[in-house]
Amino acid sequence: MHIMKPIVIGIFAAFFFAFTFVLNASMDATGGSWIWSAALRYIFMVPFLVAIVLARRNLKPLLKEMKKAPQAWLLWSFIGFGLFYMPLCFAAAYSPGWLIAGSWQITIIAGSLIAPFFFARIHTSSGPQWRREKIPYKGLMFSIIILLGVIIMQVESAQKISLEVFLLGFLPVMVACFAYPLGNRKMMELCDGRLDAYQRVLGMTLASLPFWFILSIYGVSTVGVPSISQSLQSLIVAISSGVIATVLFFKATDLVRKDMKKLAAVEATQSLEVLFALAGEIIILSIALPSPTSWIGIIVVMLGMIIHSQASIKRSTSIPEKIIDNPKSS
Repeated sequence: MHIMKPIVIGIFAAFFFAFTFVLNASMDATGGSWIWSAALRYIFMVPFLVAIVLARRNLKPLLKEMKKAPQAWLLWSFIGFGLFYMPLCFAAAYSPGWLIAGSWQITIIAGSLIAPFFFARIHTSSGPQWRREKIPYKGLMFSIIILLGVIIMQVESAQKISLEVFLLGFLPVMVACFAYPLGNRKMMELCDGRLDAYQRVLGMTLASLPFWFILSIYGVSTVGVPSISQSLQSLIVAISSGVIATVLFFKATDLVRKDMKKLAAVEATQSLEVLFALAGEIIILSIALPSPTSWIGIIVVMLGMIIHSQASIKRSTSIPEKIIDNPKSS
């Protein structure tokens, strides 16, 4: 699989993902609760995904697959969707969308750091053997450039607000950064190519529903029911980010699921969310332009993404493929 196809798909996914950051900021600005921003997205996703999977006649194979390992589906869906999106919505109450999108790029580094949690089967002279994946240090070095850009963006923001508010807008994003790639990769491992992107997104959404229902009950008892405006915006997020972007991103990662280097390059495309989210907030919310310091950080993040992807392309065309199967569960 040539790396450019999944990278292009990843860029389109980043565009639709950016709606999350813009509309979450919009909902918070109009008094909407982060609880409903999080829960409604996944609840609204269900009918759209069910319709798509039914139209493709793939619902029964999905349900059969989920029955094989219900506990694993519940666990990794909770991590990949619940611990990913709830913290992002919570952080929206303390930071602008573009800054959260910038901090979110640490997921690129997180994706490299979690590699040892997986195993891959390789060819050896004595036959196929399982080998623990290694952290791709060369790719990680390029990812550090992205981290530097995030730090530059955050410096000025941290100077203007209290430490408590800064941490409430930053630490939840860090949780999401590790939860999303871990949950996504573990589900790819569990499915082992037997489900397409639509089935996997629907399966994870269904498996995460118990968490969203519990969060909804908490929301009703604390902040009341959501407004019509927040419900409509959550519906837009569900379609753009929850259905379109997630399916595109899962499709891109599925294409390169057997190569951690290519997978890291695809995940790096999500750094474009910073520019997309910034443009959206300027156009829709009329926010002020970032300061010169923040622009430097944004440019550094983008530069890191480009270098990271180019390096991965070179490695993928110069190193023979050794992995012949999906990672084995650790």
